[in-house]
Amino acid sequence: MKRINLDHISSQPLLPEVKAVMIAAIEKDHHNPSSQHQEGEAAAAALEKAREQTARLINAASPKEVVFTSGGTESVNHAIKGAALANMERGKHIITTNIEHNAVIRSIRRLKSQGFNVTSLSVDSTGRVNPQDVANAINDETILISVMHSNNETGTLQPVAEIAKIAREKKILFHTDAVDSVGTVPIDVQKLGVDLLSFASNTFYGPTGVGGLYIKRGTRIWPLLEGGVQEGNKRAGAENLIGIIGMGKAAELAFLDMDKRLDYLTRLKNMLIQDFPRYIDEYLVNTHPEYSLPNLFSVSIKYIEGESVMLMLDDDGIAISTRSACATGSLRASHVLMSLGLSHADAQGTLVISFGIDNTESDMTAFLESLQKTVNTLRDISPLYKKTVQSNH
Repeated sequence: MKRINLDHISSQPLLPEVKAVMIAAIEKDHHNPSSQHQEGEAAAAALEKAREQTARLINAASPKEVVFTSGGTESVNHAIKGAALANMERGKHIITTNIEHNAVIRSIRRLKSQGFNVTSLSVDSTGRVNPQDVANAINDETILISVMHSNNETGTLQPVAEIAKIAREKKILFHTDAVDSVGTVPIDVQKLGVDLLSFASNTFYGPTGVGGLYIKRGTRIWPLLEGGVQEGNKRAGAENLIGIIGMGKAAELAFLDMDKRLDYLTRLKNMLIQDFPRYIDEYLVNTHPEYSLPNLFSVSIKYIEGESVMLMLDDDGIAISTRSACATGSLRASHVLMSLGLSHADAQGTLVISFGIDNTESDMTAFLESLQKTVNTLRDISPLYKKTVQSNH
């Protein structure tokens, strides 16, 4: 049975071209890029080529502004903790939102235990933060603002450029978690005006365990890992060269194929949105109709539990998610969905459908047919559904 992957937000498959360069790099038996001999210099050249490829994807002014990390989580931790600790003599106030990824939430929670003060802003019913609310939250102690570029559970995009402009005018550092955006939608750090931007390789068909942090030149930030002087003295430890080479290739392909991918993914998403009512009734859409990723659709189906849907679809050969993979295992309703104003029951009935360039229109149709069968089965045994139907008659 063919498996259909509609959980690309958790991790995307490696592209064949990425696999090929990584295998070639393994066979070449690269040395440590920090070594001073010829083998080390060859490894350093491969590292810098990947840095240039990655910098081009986000339009960094210089490849030196890209620091390689072990993934999105480290990049977020480095940005938030490093910036806060390096600038705390100016103040200890941080502004963020209620819908951030746990990497942001827990990094800031750690700083709170060290005496930092935090303002966490609400979003509207569409999942977007109001830039004016950010401006109103700034005080004389504010040193850092962190607002994600796109949400990993709803796909909704935030007005990052507007918020960055506010931060810049007040001379406050601005960080955005763009892990699910880089390589999926065009990202230009210079146009956005951000100081720090976190991203990860596996969200644009590169290997897992590799990520990057854009640090605008002149930004004061402390290393998260201390030891050697790798990564421009910003991140100690021998680099994951094979993974970074794969990430560089994935970044190159994402840059070259961006428009083609956008068009294709948008077509799949539009098809899914348009066909959904033909198969399922009584549901809520959590993804912004205009400002959202092209490869993600979040929907809350009433009177059922998303976890049960996910397991039954898995038996049908279809992989989806109910929320961020990073929050899997939690019995609590998603903090993101609750922030949108959903009831606990509706939040528990949420599916996160994310797809990629390896999916087809027939995949979408197969998913909808399987979902219809699954929802009908679960509603037939749902006391809540039966009670609602009876009260409506």
